[in-house]
Amino acid sequence: MKKKNLFLLGIILCVSHTLFAQQDFREWAKTPPMGWNSWDCYGPTVEEHEVKANADYMEKYLKKYGWEYVVVDIRWFVENDKAGGYNQTDPRYVMDEYGRYLPALNRFPSAADGKGFKPLADYIHSKGLKFGIHIMRGVPKLAVEKKLPVKGTAYTADRIYSTDTLCKWLNDNYTVTGKPGGQEYYNSIMELYASWGVDFLKIDDLSSPYHTSEIEMIRKAIDRTGRPIVLSASPGETPVSEAGHVSAHVNMWRLVGDVWDLWRDVTHLMNVLQGWYPHIGPTWPDCDMIPLGRIAIRGERGQERMTRLTKDEQYTLMTLFTICRSPLMFGGDLPGNDDFTLSLLTNREVLQMHRESAEVRQLFRQDGRLAITSRNPLSGERYLAVFNTSDRPEPADITINLQDIGIKGKCEVHNLWTGETSTATDGTLAVSLRPHACALFTCKN
Repeated sequence: MKKKNLFLLGIILCVSHTLFAQQDFREWAKTPPMGWNSWDCYGPTVEEHEVKANADYMEKYLKKYGWEYVVVDIRWFVENDKAGGYNQTDPRYVMDEYGRYLPALNRFPSAADGKGFKPLADYIHSKGLKFGIHIMRGVPKLAVEKKLPVKGTAYTADRIYSTDTLCKWLNDNYTVTGKPGGQEYYNSIMELYASWGVDFLKIDDLSSPYHTSEIEMIRKAIDRTGRPIVLSASPGETPVSEAGHVSAHVNMWRLVGDVWDLWRDVTHLMNVLQGWYPHIGPTWPDCDMIPLGRIAIRGERGQERMTRLTKDEQYTLMTLFTICRSPLMFGGDLPGNDDFTLSLLTNREVLQMHRESAEVRQLFRQDGRLAITSRNPLSGERYLAVFNTSDRPEPADITINLQDIGIKGKCEVHNLWTGETSTATDGTLAVSLRPHACALFTCKN
């Protein structure tokens, strides 16, 4: 009887795995993911108590608005990393006998006794939130040097690596090849992350240049785990020519390099986005982290500060990210938020647009004037974002023909940021915007 029960259990597990494998990974992030990432404020040095403090804040202030991911960014497996870059001189890596990185115990003490990130993931899950981590693509160079075994196989790390297309800015890993054992290595690390309870995985040095083979191996390895781990490919610029491939394998992918609190980074995003509007949803072009609030506590660039973007520029960044349905990964230290920063993250109408809209397209861009529109298929409302990107000191007067966004005749116009409502009677909407300012409207008959 016992053998029969075990046999039936095996069949059930096999069928369950098959059904899971048939699920579309796009179902795991039906709307653009929203969360917090440790990079902008802590670089490669974040510690467990800081992650928990941000999770506590998210649960208290942001969870009810749809924010849910808490992501530990780069090099959580290095005991002696540093702010303002990376320690590439004498890094002390932590890894297991199979060449898989493990959390540094001096930074993540709950990982003791072989628990890995599971206790931290459990803490975050207990708050109704989701847990994510960052890794670099590839296999650790140290694992190759030591010829460590690939878990569950007869292969060793020195048989699965290549020195082709190595990361140019971080020296931790080699490229994983398609040779026997390569897929099995990715299987082994995804198996480990699934056992920890990871819900979100950001993988760096994957998109620029674009690594087709490793993206496909990673997709297979995640699917094999039976856990819905959202996959984020980083950093940009992801080639638009790969739009079909990346959207078939990845939940979200970076459009640009790191976005910091600089106006030129915002306008560069506007340039790059022009090629990506047709590819927004059901997977998500990613504008990068939101560099607002208190950043660079131990970050890569500059000293600790509140964002250098003006309030007008902050509205512009949030409007651009939300109307273009980018994933929203806040980069500042959440407990350090002021009231204004919190207000940018908790506007229900703006977040509804971000969650529900469709058919995002650029209406025009010329002479420092930009207009982007979309539609809410549930309510029928049209959204309209208007930007003055010019550096000229005088305001820009911009007039929109509402027929261009599908609105005919008299309509109600509602400003999502100010809450003001007016009526357009002549089929046009006129706005005057300061330099670097924007306005965001819903329009409906």
